[in-house]
Amino acid sequence: MNTRIVYAISIIQSILLLVHLFLYETWIALHGAPSQPWLLLLQVAVALLSVSFLASSLLAHRFFNRPVRAYYRLASVWLGFVNFAFAAACLAWIAVAVTVVFNLPFSQSGIAVFFFGLAIFATLYGLANAATLRIKRVTVKLPGLPASWRGRVAALVTDTHLGHIKGRNFISRIVTTLRQLRADVVFISGDMFDGTHVDAPRLVSPWRQLSPRFGSYFVTGNHDEFSDSNGYLSAIRNSGIRVLNNETVNLDGLQVLGVPYHDSANPERFRSILASADLDRSRASVLLSHVPHSLPIAEKQGISLQLSGHTHGGQIFPFTWFTSRIFGAYTYGLKRFGDLLVYTSSGAGTWGPPLRVCTAPEIVLIHFE
Repeated sequence: MNTRIVYAISIIQSILLLVHLFLYETWIALHGAPSQPWLLLLQVAVALLSVSFLASSLLAHRFFNRPVRAYYRLASVWLGFVNFAFAAACLAWIAVAVTVVFNLPFSQSGIAVFFFGLAIFATLYGLANAATLRIKRVTVKLPGLPASWRGRVAALVTDTHLGHIKGRNFISRIVTTLRQLRADVVFISGDMFDGTHVDAPRLVSPWRQLSPRFGSYFVTGNHDEFSDSNGYLSAIRNSGIRVLNNETVNLDGLQVLGVPYHDSANPERFRSILASADLDRSRASVLLSHVPHSLPIAEKQGISLQLSGHTHGGQIFPFTWFTSRIFGAYTYGLKRFGDLLVYTSSGAGTWGPPLRVCTAPEIVLIHFE
């Protein structure tokens, strides 16, 4: 395992070094090299920035203090900028080629400034967009829904990714919003934490201020299981949230089943858990499962509604495209798979760069009819 981790880190860091070298060479070639000592300063800065995200990530898995949090935040924002800067550099070279072929009156320096300026704009927009939490409202009609649940509302919160970027204030905002929305029940379908070393009890303490009529329920996501999850789960339970570990609860006639990530990721294990849940197929059921996969299994077992997250909708372009290739129609939103309804949330938080472009953070209100 340690060898595989070293290999993975080496590959990722090599890619980051090559990308930074490409950005540096593009800027120098198109805009021109600054004079000494600015050129040396630029080279040192690019070298340090190229290793910043991995270095800060390794520190974040060991320490939770202000200097590490600040370093991790800066490195994460820089990584988001690099994503757009790489696209900008590619477009700049294409624009230069077009300018030469058609003899257009644009300077290479001007082209470089324009496209890298767009990358800066996209980064700033992404930061602002990711910080603006939306309320998404959907209506579902479930066969066998108890009459008592008609007109009631459930709130879905996923992927808060508490850690070195999103912290206690972020959860306080979510809890304040949920109290104003007055949902009858709150479902949290994974990735409460980012998987780094944190003060978990402090981060989740605002949840104690929330007391929906039928309670709050949580299942783990992959990030919650990156390391020993016992500390995370203990903090969540102490904040008043019930952790569902392959358990079914009856909420005034509505069946709610929660399957943690490590079990849902194994199709045979997942099938066995759903089969042994002894659900009443004549009554509506809700499945909390972090990833929108193995849908044929859930549908075959008679689940009415699956609530998931994980995808972030792709979070940042062009990863939105890659995510849609993996999860297809179930990347985001309310979709149907046979008799199964699936809602995949884009999540409330972010992973890696605290940016969102072509996606939006959300709390989902599910109205039962």
